[in-house]
Amino acid sequence: MARRLSEYRLFLREFLRSYHTTGAILPSSRFLAAALARYVGQAEGPERILEVGPGTGAVTRKIVAQLRADDRLDLVELNGAFVAQLRERFSTDPAFLSVAHRTRILHCAVQEVPGEACYDLVISGLPLNNFTAPQVSEILAAFRRLLKPGGILSFFQYIAIRKLRGLVSGRLDRERLRGIGQVLEELLRANEFRREGIWPNVPPAWVHHLRFDGAASHTAEPAIGQR
Repeated sequence: MARRLSEYRLFLREFLRSYHTTGAILPSSRFLAAALARYVGQAEGPERILEVGPGTGAVTRKIVAQLRADDRLDLVELNGAFVAQLRERFSTDPAFLSVAHRTRILHCAVQEVPGEACYDLVISGLPLNNFTAPQVSEILAAFRRLLKPGGILSFFQYIAIRKLRGLVSGRLDRERLRGIGQVLEELLRANEFRREGIWPNVPPAWVHHLRFDGAASHTAEPAIGQR
């Protein structure tokens, strides 16, 4: 409980200090974490997994619990306070410590992660609605570059958040949000193969699962994300 309260305090502090890259007041719920990590450990062979924007590690904990003996995990986090928190967790928390030898923490933006076709899974917690449309396109291009052919991208969006923010925003911000919506709608239409509605989260969220191999067909599957 003390650790959880400490995480909440850190998350709130960073939200107030750098809303642009934090994007939420509270860490992801266990339901949202379970949906984002749905495909961890599902492949026949060893997996390389990249978590983008892990924050204090709420989703990371679920990923770590599902890692198999030969799976490897990389985490890329831009916020220095969250990086320090994650490093502390992987050195002291038993659940994290057990996989520390096959985990890397990268302190940079995902666009700066080197390599091509490196990962079987990319799991993103980035607040895409806080960026510009060109920045979102850059982030998505990095996801596509880093994923192996047939690999899976899982990310979330808060339900109806762009519409709600558009009601209280000025013209320039409405145009920015509209541009992000167009970028994401095109992405989902071409590549999404599963969608889950996560209602027990603050706020409720959609989790999107995508493949970039051109074989995905759009099917929306609202669910609580139980596992």
